Amino acid sequence: MKRKALFIINPVSGGKSKDGVPDLIEKNLDKAIFASTIIYSDGIRHAHELAQQAVGTYELVVAVGGDGTVNEIASAVVGSNIVMGILPYGSGNGLSRFLGIPMDTEEAIRNLNNWHVEAIDAATANGEWFFNMAGMGFDAHIAEVFSHEEKRGFSTYVKSAFHEISNYKADTYDIDIDGKLYQREAFMLSFANSSQYGNNAHVSPDASVQDGLIDVCIIKPFPLWRFIEMGIRMFTKTSDKSKYVEIFRGKKIKINRGTPGPMHLDGEPNIAPANVEINVVPASLKIIAGESYKRK
Repeated sequence: MKRKALFIINPVSGGKSKDGVPDLIEKNLDKAIFASTIIYSDGIRHAHELAQQAVGTYELVVAVGGDGTVNEIASAVVGSNIVMGILPYGSGNGLSRFLGIPMDTEEAIRNLNNWHVEAIDAATANGEWFFNMAGMGFDAHIAEVFSHEEKRGFSTYVKSAFHEISNYKADTYDIDIDGKLYQREAFMLSFANSSQYGNNAHVSPDASVQDGLIDVCIIKPFPLWRFIEMGIRMFTKTSDKSKYVEIFRGKKIKINRGTPGPMHLDGEPNIAPANVEINVVPASLKIIAGESYKRK
């Protein structure tokens, strides 16, 4: 029997047109393997609702969008027998890039035909799911600023970062990682399931989505003149070599920063309480990786 596949297209993700996607699916998806249905989301959390409704009916649910769309759909099917696929259409596509999923849409569709399924870890922050990266501090602040920009994309994100950094103040965090206590002043804290934010900017180069751990990346305050250097380190996978970066790994992470503040989950901003607890849920999401992906 053919596998029933549901494609959920977010028409606004990444500011990129998806008008040609149905024709590309028709052309590149193997009809001997799949019977496909295509549907469009029309608002916040609608993709999540559509994916929830697919459980028990479809074997494959494909997110056509960016990390936010991936989060909406993955959080609906995590822990189920449904396999997830991704056609990357976001600003950063962090999880897709980490998993070796092609950025070209036709290649990404053909990659689904290969059925290279991996079980990857997920995590929750105060009960809310994330699958690629969560963060507090400067990156959460920029996620909030970026969410209000009319024009999406990497260049807009970089411009927002340069505009905001001179006035940003570091916070002090109490951090409990599997019972070990640390206090750090941090420019930002990143909780990395995969190694990268997106656009091949790697905050924790050795992170794995299959080790049952979250990498807690502490970026300490650094001189403003070293901002470009810190960015270069991310793109050359050497951020962990900087004296301004500490990385720990754990299964249960508790954070206290004294007052509520910005936090992002897979790039989507919100205001989190002063106390946040992060827990790993190992091997809980089945996903089609790229053929080049190798387990770390």
